[in-house]
Amino acid sequence: MVEAEIYLDAAATTPPRSDVIEAIVEAQRKAWGNPSSLHNTGVKAAELLERLRWELAQRFAVVPDQLIFTSGATESVHLAIVGSAAKLTPGRIVVSGVEHPAVLAAANQLKNKGWTVAFWPVDALGLIRLECLEELLAEPTRMVSLIAAQSEVGALQPTDVVGQACRARGITFHSDATQLIPQGCPEFNHFQSDLVSLSAHKFQGPRGIGLLIRRSNLSLSPVQGGGGQEFGLRSGTEALPLIAGMAQALSVLPAYHLSGDTVPPGSGADVRRQRDDLLQELLEIQGLSLLGPNVTQRSPNHIAVLVGSAGGQPLSARAMVRELARRGVACSSGSACRSGQRQDSSVLTAMNVPEPWRQSGLRFTLGPWLDDKALKQVPERVLDAQRALS
Repeated sequence: MVEAEIYLDAAATTPPRSDVIEAIVEAQRKAWGNPSSLHNTGVKAAELLERLRWELAQRFAVVPDQLIFTSGATESVHLAIVGSAAKLTPGRIVVSGVEHPAVLAAANQLKNKGWTVAFWPVDALGLIRLECLEELLAEPTRMVSLIAAQSEVGALQPTDVVGQACRARGITFHSDATQLIPQGCPEFNHFQSDLVSLSAHKFQGPRGIGLLIRRSNLSLSPVQGGGGQEFGLRSGTEALPLIAGMAQALSVLPAYHLSGDTVPPGSGADVRRQRDDLLQELLEIQGLSLLGPNVTQRSPNHIAVLVGSAGGQPLSARAMVRELARRGVACSSGSACRSGQRQDSSVLTAMNVPEPWRQSGLRFTLGPWLDDKALKQVPERVLDAQRALS
């Protein structure tokens, strides 16, 4: 009989904390009214909404009206990119070659509005090539969107360097921090960004709620019409219970200073150590090799490997995921948002991984719900799954 599942897919989603669930239930019970209503029930909801907005603003060291509640990072990304572009003269948007599909979709929408899209190349580790900075930030670049922490290979991008360079040139800079925030909560200004997107379910909050944080006085256009909530930028009745859950989940994340020389602390006291131990054991399995940067340039909860047979032939990561699921280990191949597609990873393609290996990327992402006893079982189960496919 397979024991309880060992959940190693934090980059896809995370189990909600018990105090998060309690916060959701409490808000639903006591403040279920529409915050836009003028009667007592609505006022009670509005008061809670603004208190939560104030608490979240404090965590990021911003003022409350810099926060826009959305349904998650995908909506936040679209509002940031499409909403900013509507206020700019059409030009060029630069995105990295390892962005989330949401960023690529939003950038491609701009093509119909007279924009061009350029891709910032990455090296074999998945890190952007900073030697391309001057060329890519020259005219006619008007906007840059750069992922802060890459989900497939864990690469921590130098958003502070790029952000400072964009600011000096008057270029709007957006950072997708969906995978970074769960590893620690920096102040907004440390991103050197005009716009930052995030999603609560990546840091043990609820699904269906996220944030777009904007620089003060940055002009945006809404991407959907309606009742004019969220300062006229995101219509729709606010999901107050989910906002309460997000605020609670964010409240326990460690604060840290974001810079190119600093790896975030991780979502729990033992996560980095557990990641390092597990990575070392996995790399002792013949046929597995490290994918992406070393641990000094990687998210502290992230492991990515290319998986092959002991004889050195590439194995399907999708097949490995299925075999590991049968053995009680939950992990991912590539981005969870594309996990149903059988095709080469665009991220591994951008990294110039040899073509036969572009469907062999296997990802393990950890969180504070794990214990050492469970993790010690993972390497043997990976070895069993590898043998079953060889």
